[in-house]
Amino acid sequence: MALFDLKALSSALEELQQERGISRESVIAALETAIAAAYRREYGKRGQIIRATIHPETGDVEFRQAKIVVDESLVRKEDEEARDENDHRSRFNPEQHIMLADAQRMKKDSQIDEEISFPLETREDFGRIAAQAAKQVIMQKVREAERASIIEEYGEREGEIVTGHVQRFERGNLFVDLGRATAILPYDEQIPGERYRQGERVRALLLRVDEGVRGTFIRLSRSHPKFLTKLFETEVPEMASGVVEVKAIVREPGSRAKIAVFSNDEHVDPVGALVGQRGVRVAVVTSELGGEKIDVVEWSQNAGDFVKEALKPAQIMAVELFEDENRAVVQVAEDQQSLAIGRGGQNVRLAARLTGWKIDIRSAGGEAMTEAKTADGGSPDDSQSESSREGKTTKEELAVEAATETETEAEKQSEGEELTQPESESEDRDVADAKVEEETK
Repeated sequence: MALFDLKALSSALEELQQERGISRESVIAALETAIAAAYRREYGKRGQIIRATIHPETGDVEFRQAKIVVDESLVRKEDEEARDENDHRSRFNPEQHIMLADAQRMKKDSQIDEEISFPLETREDFGRIAAQAAKQVIMQKVREAERASIIEEYGEREGEIVTGHVQRFERGNLFVDLGRATAILPYDEQIPGERYRQGERVRALLLRVDEGVRGTFIRLSRSHPKFLTKLFETEVPEMASGVVEVKAIVREPGSRAKIAVFSNDEHVDPVGALVGQRGVRVAVVTSELGGEKIDVVEWSQNAGDFVKEALKPAQIMAVELFEDENRAVVQVAEDQQSLAIGRGGQNVRLAARLTGWKIDIRSAGGEAMTEAKTADGGSPDDSQSESSREGKTTKEELAVEAATETETEAEKQSEGEELTQPESESEDRDVADAKVEEETK
């Protein structure tokens, strides 16, 4: 009589394979381990090694006892004491071990550490405790197989974009349902200012797969610079084919990003390829990132030209490089200085990180406006001197001064009209009085 219902067994194996990605072989191996454990608990002896083999074609189960081939160098007899403290031989157990001479009588080519099995009586009824133990073993083996399947599938997709739906929120972390597995989008990997609703579709970079004691964790990111690169690869065929390469990329997630690109084909414009016709390609990426501004610049081997490109959209007059200090002094016109620095020093800060050079911005008169260092050298706000702060004049300040001068001139003009008007009126009255006196005479 078969121990398993073939129809039910095949259905369960098929369902586990489709829904959880667990192979039939893994499930059958888990069942064999569980049934062997139940047999040993119910009918076996202490120390026995029980093996179970399931035949899926018939549903029959075969039970065998395994013994390991040993000799005197590996085990000592039951009544033999240890020779000294360095004697690490285990005690001979007839339920686990078989001596080499006895094994060779059964099988001439038997070797040390080889496993020899003996058939056992087939059993079909197991006690409640044994059945519960078998269930626990099956669940554990299925979880292990599922974990291995997840690691194998998603481990190969590290660095790619995955799509899922918001499942729940927990302490600022976002849990995303990917279908077969649940991933986590940590708070520090989210784009600042973004808000999500339950069930909402989310695209993110599969950063890595971590295997811990509590299970497998799939870590996602939307703030990583590589996420921006992968978004462009989906929109720009030239990048997917390798014609256009990304040489460097920096981001301040949710605010602004700079990406330096290079073309391996002189007939392909790398910047134009990423921007697209009428900016349609870069607009799609910007929309996915919640309106994050993206500056696409052309990479150059010449450090001076690269610094000029990195500071765009500002127009640069000249660049002087000091290689011993890894510093670049950039000269700009007065009407371009605020554009080169950016709001809060953001433009020059990103340019310094993109190029790897410390950047000093100077006005046309030669006055240092600001200094941006690389990520290892500090922030522009820390390096800016007191004299440059006092001497800095932005577009907004010039506009305020111009407006103030205009208001002052208007006030002076109105005051002048008020002062001259009474004088003109008194003169008119004097002329009229003189004419009246002449007519009277």
